[in-house]
Amino acid sequence: MTQKLSVAQAVVKFLGNQYTVDEIAGERFCERTIPGTFGIFGHGNVAGVGQALRQFQELEPELMPYYQGRNEQAQVHQAVGYARHTRRRQTFAVTTSVGPGSTNMVTGAALATTNRLPALLLPSDVFATRATDPVLQQLERPDAYDVTVNDSFRPVSRYFDRVWRPEQVFSALLNGMRVLTDPVETGAVVISLPQDVQAEAVEVPDEFLAPREWRIRRPEPEDVDVRAAVERIRAARQPVVIAGGGVAYAFAQDELRRFAEATGIPVAYTQAGVGVMDWDHPLCLGAVGSTGSTAANAIVRDADLVIGIGTRYEDFTTASRTAFQNPDVSFVNINVASFDAFKHGSTVPMVADARKALVALNSATEGIRVSKALSAEVAREKQRWDGIADEAFAERFRPVMSQNEVIGRVNKAMDERDVVICAAGSLPGDLHKLWRVKDPYGYHVEYAYSCMGYEIPGGLGVKRAVLDHGEDRDVVVTVGDGSYLMMHTELVTAVAEGLKLIVVLLQNHGYASIGALSESLGSQRFGTKYRYLDEAEHSFDRGDTLPIDLATNAESLGVRVIRVNPGENVGTDLSEAVARAKTLPEGSGPVLIHVDTLLEADAPSSESWWDVPVTGVSELASTQEAYQTYQAQKSTQRPLLG
Repeated sequence: MTQKLSVAQAVVKFLGNQYTVDEIAGERFCERTIPGTFGIFGHGNVAGVGQALRQFQELEPELMPYYQGRNEQAQVHQAVGYARHTRRRQTFAVTTSVGPGSTNMVTGAALATTNRLPALLLPSDVFATRATDPVLQQLERPDAYDVTVNDSFRPVSRYFDRVWRPEQVFSALLNGMRVLTDPVETGAVVISLPQDVQAEAVEVPDEFLAPREWRIRRPEPEDVDVRAAVERIRAARQPVVIAGGGVAYAFAQDELRRFAEATGIPVAYTQAGVGVMDWDHPLCLGAVGSTGSTAANAIVRDADLVIGIGTRYEDFTTASRTAFQNPDVSFVNINVASFDAFKHGSTVPMVADARKALVALNSATEGIRVSKALSAEVAREKQRWDGIADEAFAERFRPVMSQNEVIGRVNKAMDERDVVICAAGSLPGDLHKLWRVKDPYGYHVEYAYSCMGYEIPGGLGVKRAVLDHGEDRDVVVTVGDGSYLMMHTELVTAVAEGLKLIVVLLQNHGYASIGALSESLGSQRFGTKYRYLDEAEHSFDRGDTLPIDLATNAESLGVRVIRVNPGENVGTDLSEAVARAKTLPEGSGPVLIHVDTLLEADAPSSESWWDVPVTGVSELASTQEAYQTYQAQKSTQRPLLG
């Protein structure tokens, strides 16, 4: 049996009947993979996917709820935020018009794929029939007429397809769902829909539209790998665990804690791994790498065995391959993806689900325990770092605050179950070092792509997930003025739906992160301050501060604003502002807390490094000096071959 539907109607009805199934320790999860669709309509999709969504809104309102957005890239960020909070079990679809509406999503697609998070993108495309070429917003290439702007998605997607004919929609959607629900392959799935094909009629088999379950596969470790890992652990003098996002996605935090407590092996975590162990646990070293704690970096520096669990070892984690200085260091890498398990020439690559691998290790390592000397060193380094962090939180600057104090104040004012959101600038690094987390869902920093503008839409995605799953959590976005200016318009989305999102906006009139990096590289914070143009020197570095009032900007969008004014009591006022925002009821809409901060007050040193090349030939003394420092650091960089 078949149903006659438009291609767009077939897409919507199919997606509304797809379910993710996941079984963890006897608990079964079964929910719609795609609980809704975001969309901005134009001539490419208004008569196709737009018509289908409208029709089903009337005929089957629960099938595929539609949500508005103000920017196509931001809509993808919402889908990604939702996907991460649901541990890659669910995401949203995003429909856009042809041309710029579609290409606006390319950055969002890259972010999703880089973070290994699912998002379904449905960009519209030119006429498949070419009946009216060239249509409005069509790119014409005389050397390759079958190329459209949507081909720009290919390198940033995990799966790309284009439905040139109606019958192709079946294989396109089935393959797309396969990738979305595969923990190894997942990322941005892009199915390009020519605008005329969307409206074409097609006979759709009933079995294609019937409810379908997609089970998340979680592979067991092989016995030979478990035995090899245990041999390495037994022989190690200073082992350490580096826990990444794979621990969270596998719901493996309890097994990780058991492993650490049974063996005494300390745990450091990556940006994606924050929250897999309580910050104050005696065996938690905190963040590792370029934005890490001194405790983690000190232990990792001399480690002879690194047990990487669910990490892709990006350069911040490895301090650009300077973190591991023991000449005899070896790696046991546990990852669901062989691509990551084999990194650094891993001695023992274990391709397996993190939780299942830890269950096996917990059974096989019974009786193995690290030395008392290592335990004592871990305690000393942890105590030293906690003291450094406490000092960073202290009131040292007035009448405005340092970013460190803002982090400390906001962290303390939030509940343990609340979620902090961030993505770009100096805040992610400082949060990685300083934010104290005691809940596996309490920290959400997008740092694989570190995309400016992610914070507010990503926070909205998390908020939707919190509400959909009945969780009692506030979602608190921390964002600098630079990133706020990139994509603050999604606050209008929160206003329209009454979504309670707490936004803490730190205004320091510049790019603090790149400014500090520029200074360290000898470029003297060039082009990183928000200043009037000095026409005589054509410089933005020394003019007066721009009279930007972002609090008023937020108010103009319909947002409730709490101003924390500079003064001697600014710290107390900020704490009270967060507490006040938390008392607002769900459904009251977004609230923005505006606070001025210093531009050049850095977080405590991680005693680590990040490789950003310095110009080798320069007339500037500052660059020459930075180059000498760079060469000294570069000399500690080493290949890791297992």
